[in-house]
Amino acid sequence: MTGKELEKLLKEVSEGKISTREALEKLKNFPYTDLGFARIDHHREIRTGYPEIIYCTGKTTEQVTEIFRVMAQKENNIIGTRASREMFDAVKARLPETVYFHKACIISYQKKKPDCPESSIAIITAGTSDIPVAEEASVTAELLGNKVVRIYDIGVAGIHRLVDKLPEIRSCSVIIVIAGMEGALASVVGGLVDKPVIAVPTSVGYGASFEGLSALLAMLTSCSAGVTVVNIDNGFGAGFSASMINRMNYDR
Repeated sequence: MTGKELEKLLKEVSEGKISTREALEKLKNFPYTDLGFARIDHHREIRTGYPEIIYCTGKTTEQVTEIFRVMAQKENNIIGTRASREMFDAVKARLPETVYFHKACIISYQKKKPDCPESSIAIITAGTSDIPVAEEASVTAELLGNKVVRIYDIGVAGIHRLVDKLPEIRSCSVIIVIAGMEGALASVVGGLVDKPVIAVPTSVGYGASFEGLSALLAMLTSCSAGVTVVNIDNGFGAGFSASMINRMNYDR
């Protein structure tokens, strides 16, 4: 339930359109439902503007399916990240409208279309090997109600590919840069644009990249002002943060 939906419900009670008992029924188990293995936070969308999002890794297929079932009863939009195909098949058997984004490993169940700002988020990768992380960021941002511009494989080994795309990149309100190896692309982009840059280091690279640690440290020590950094391979975190930035003026 969003803040607007709660406001509408209270207004309907005050105007006598629905009874207090009907309103209480709609708010039953509010603000959370205790499943024993999980406490589902139905209040989060009112507090943060976004419903609780399910991190599926480490959960059993049965647990993920039950969480989706209960959240769907509240007519929430639901996103499950780092989800397996097996999890998706089990959820879809209960909720046929469910969709799976296999590159992003995300399960989505949408009951209502989010409001969409006019401005866009650019999502850039240094290489093709970074695309799975980029798709997690892209799909997350789209499911949260944003327009996304995907620009893949424009790393510093062929910098002319970035230059060609600069007009399109500069037209976006926030930019996510995803890179492994030495992670240099985030600094390069940060020095060419006047928009916030969210850098995502990936675990792509040979031995001395230390599974993304080299890219992480390079991005954290970037000399380009305005570059912020999320954790290694955290496409979801980047997509979520970019959505919050992109929606700031829209929601005022």
